Amino acid sequence: MNWTKRLPGWETRWHVRAEVSVSGAATRIEGPLLFLKRNVAVGLNESVEVFGSDGRSRLGRVATLDDDVMVIEVLESTTGLSLPETRVRLHGSSLHFGVGPGLLGRVFNGVGQPIDAGPPVVVERSFRIEGLPINPARRIKPFEFIETGFTCIDLLNSLVRGQKLPIFSAAGLPHDRMMTEIAQRARLLGDAEGDFALVFVGIGVSFDTAEAFRRAMQVSGAAEHTALFLNLASESSTQRLLTPRFALTAAEYLAFEEGRHVLVLMTDMTNYCEALREVSASHGEIPSRKGYPGYMYSDLAILYERAGVVEGLPGSLTQLVALTMPASDISHPIADLTGYITEGQIVLDKNLDRQETYPPVRVLPSLSRLMKDGIGQGKTHPDHPGLAQQLYASYARANEVRTLASVVGTEGLPASDRVYLEFGDAFERKLLHQDGPRSLEESLRMGWDLLRTLPRRELRRLSRAQLEKHVPDVALTEGAVS
Repeated sequence: MNWTKRLPGWETRWHVRAEVSVSGAATRIEGPLLFLKRNVAVGLNESVEVFGSDGRSRLGRVATLDDDVMVIEVLESTTGLSLPETRVRLHGSSLHFGVGPGLLGRVFNGVGQPIDAGPPVVVERSFRIEGLPINPARRIKPFEFIETGFTCIDLLNSLVRGQKLPIFSAAGLPHDRMMTEIAQRARLLGDAEGDFALVFVGIGVSFDTAEAFRRAMQVSGAAEHTALFLNLASESSTQRLLTPRFALTAAEYLAFEEGRHVLVLMTDMTNYCEALREVSASHGEIPSRKGYPGYMYSDLAILYERAGVVEGLPGSLTQLVALTMPASDISHPIADLTGYITEGQIVLDKNLDRQETYPPVRVLPSLSRLMKDGIGQGKTHPDHPGLAQQLYASYARANEVRTLASVVGTEGLPASDRVYLEFGDAFERKLLHQDGPRSLEESLRMGWDLLRTLPRRELRRLSRAQLEKHVPDVALTEGAVS
């Protein structure tokens, strides 16, 4: 089935010329880069195969061109290549990924090759890994809720189908654990639950971490509806740049061809950006802020903007990406640019982690800009928006009181403020911290239980009807957290 016929604005026809082989043109090898004399017509980003004296094929692509020289990024090890015997086969088209109905339940490396000892994937379609451009006029605003099992997300920063939402983490924080548990627990509510699928992407991870991801998926049973893409830290940085592209191509097929609602989990995008900086420097490009290339914003946007819901096409594609902020700096270019492109952020906090609060989510700077479109009447619960707003407001007040208490001491606070100190501690200890998965219903119930410990007159974000329903007269009027 041709996507172009089904929806104007998707382009799937690409010009492909005959393959050409080049030998004896290699001039030098620098890490993953192969430099050749340019003696044939070739296009930028064209797919190639590189052969050495051992006869083994290595995948690559044309990275740089000028009148006399072309530079090829070799996506596998260049060990064993010698200049006189190196031969390059030009495919005449950009890199494609062959996809088919057998993607789920499989494990792939960073360039889409199966590494789980299973049979080759039966190829039904082949798509460019750069993605299919979406006509902006045909994008539909995301509006359906995805349950992750974490109260800090489901109740306070809800993820909506078609959204792109990052997790801002730091070295040593449990973002990988969070991503793994979301992969195990995430689900849609209602009739669409059976069409749910996952694409889990590990970028530049260690071998132990990759094996932990694989085992977690198998033990939980999530592997049956998951396609796992694993790029190891020991592999080429040029291959790291292609891992999310291959994974998102698979996700697009699952979403827009098979009609599934796909959640893509990617960790860690900082490793991707570091590879981008490394490859850019090896090309001799002029660096921008902190040494990253000036085009990093557009490069990240190309990946993130592949999420969405498209009018006339079945399924949807949602992204939840994790990145570690160097030196915990939220203004660092990676986090800064990601924040501009995506629709909110979940921020992890080292202080909460030291207090053994899991997940250590700093609630006040976290937000989901599309949350309001995915919760409420007919979606989650009619009182969900009001509850979330009141919890935010009350926790913000608790943090203000904490700051004041650090100056004047707890004894110098009035009784009404001491109630908020107790509320803030209970919020982190009971609502944020969780030892296991929680359904949305459980999270809502815990939120109301927590608000009942505050005086009713302080619950100004709730309507009179909500107060009568959830915080009746028999509730505490002066408030005290047990």
